[in-house]
Order: sequence, then C-alpha cells, then structure tokens
Amino acid sequence: MKFTFKSALATLLLTAMAGSVLAQTRAECEKDYRPQVGQAGKDVVWVPTPDEIVARMLGMAKVTPQDYVVDLGAGDGKIAIAAGKLGATALGIEYNADMAKLAQCLVKADKVGDKVKIIQGDIFKEDFSKATVVTMYLLPELNLRLRPTILAMKPGTRVTSHQFTMGDWEPDQTAEADYRTAYLWIVPAQVAGTWSFRDAGGKGLFTANLAQRYQKISGDVTQGSAKQPLVGASLRGEEMRFAFNDEKGVTRTLQGTVKGNEFTGNLRAPDGTETRVAGTRKP
Repeated sequence: MKFTFKSALATLLLTAMAGSVLAQTRAECEKDYRPQVGQAGKDVVWVPTPDEIVARMLGMAKVTPQDYVVDLGAGDGKIAIAAGKLGATALGIEYNADMAKLAQCLVKADKVGDKVKIIQGDIFKEDFSKATVVTMYLLPELNLRLRPTILAMKPGTRVTSHQFTMGDWEPDQTAEADYRTAYLWIVPAQVAGTWSFRDAGGKGLFTANLAQRYQKISGDVTQGSAKQPLVGASLRGEEMRFAFNDEKGVTRTLQGTVKGNEFTGNLRAPDGTETRVAGTRKP
C-alpha cells in the first residue's frame, strides 16, 4: 500500500477518534477511579450534590449561555457539567488530582468539552474573579474564608451554595428540595456614604446618607431643611431603590443603578411621573 501524508493523517485521526470513543462513557471514566461518598478531601469530605439541588442552584442563579460559572470544589464536575449543558462557559476547581482527572473525563463523556474545563487547584489560590456565577458545596467555615473574596467581586455576581450559609450575610433567596437547601446571594455594590443627587439639568435635588451591611441599606435624605428616613430601601447587585418623603411631605421613590461612585436612575412621584436623576458619592 502506498504511504502518503494524507493516509497517515487519516490514520492518526481515526486512532484519535477511536481513543475518544473509548473515553466517551461514564463507565470508562470510572474504570480506574470511582470516588466513594464520604471520602476525605483537603478540607471536606466528598458528598455529591443531588441533581434536583444542582438544577435549583443554577435556576436560582438564572444561568444563561452568557454566564461564566465557576464551581469551587468541583468534585466529579457535576455542577460545572450541568452549567455547560445550559450553554454557559464553566470552570470547575478541584483539589484532589484523581477527582479532577475523573471530572475531566466526565466532561468529555457528556460532550461539553467546548464549554467546560476542570482544573486541579486550590480554591483559595486560584483566581475566579471573572465569574458571573459562583457555585459551591463547602463547609460553613470555608464559606466564611471565601466571603471577603466573593464580596470583592463585581456587583451583581450570583453565588449559590448547597446546604451551608455565609454567616451573618443573609441570602437573597432560599429554596428547599429533597430535604436539602440551596442558597443564593447577589454580590452588592458598595453604596455606604454621602450621596448628592441632581436632575438632568444639574440642579441639586437632595442628599442621602447611606449606611450598609451587605445588601441591606439604611439612612436618611435631606432636602432643604427637612430630613427624613429612607423607606423600603433595597440593594440587589448594582440596583438600588429607596423611598422618602420630600420637604412637602410627598413620597418619592428613587430607583437606578450604581457604578462605583456614580448613580443613574429615576425619581418617581406618586402620580407616576419620573425625573431623570444622577448621583455622586463623596470620596
């Protein structure tokens, strides 16, 4: 048989495809290593998250193909793979080298290799700051260690946890399924301080002194000689909303978006009319 570059290339491709096919089943992936529920890891024991909770976590975070999901302590890659099947780009970080290798194989078996990557690494050392969604099933003390890093992420980042909370940072949403609990937090913008608000023409409207504890805000508004407390104040990621009574006793509602020290939004009157408003926080 005449040997040509084309035939050699075809042989290599067929060989690679054959090897790929052999690895494209979960049984083949688990042939050399199959984790046991309760086996010890670096900081936790391995217990897989039930499918119902995985679906609930990703649903609460409203994962879409535009998201970059990072699963901390990925185990066999279940959550990252599920995110990939939703069309999201996903990264799983797993400390156990054997488990990471298994998860890498399962990514191929589930045919999401174009969307999902599993790495062997330490969640306290790897950079996951670009994630739009963070998922985890860790112990409470590990969640607390991660909390400062998570709070420093971009406002609006969604964080979901199976079973365990983050101390006194209360979740934005909680869901129950199969006797398990899923939690959702949305990283809040930093809004504490003194804000000056003005209309589209640059005319000063009022000032607000805001205090903040995670996503909960409080404070007061000063307009003219009148000072009134905030009512119904809320902060969800970059979206801030509060109401107050103006100097004439009329309730006004402010709603808009915070970007660093700047705010843009609308001030609504009781009759529904809106005034475009901008705000600046003092350094």
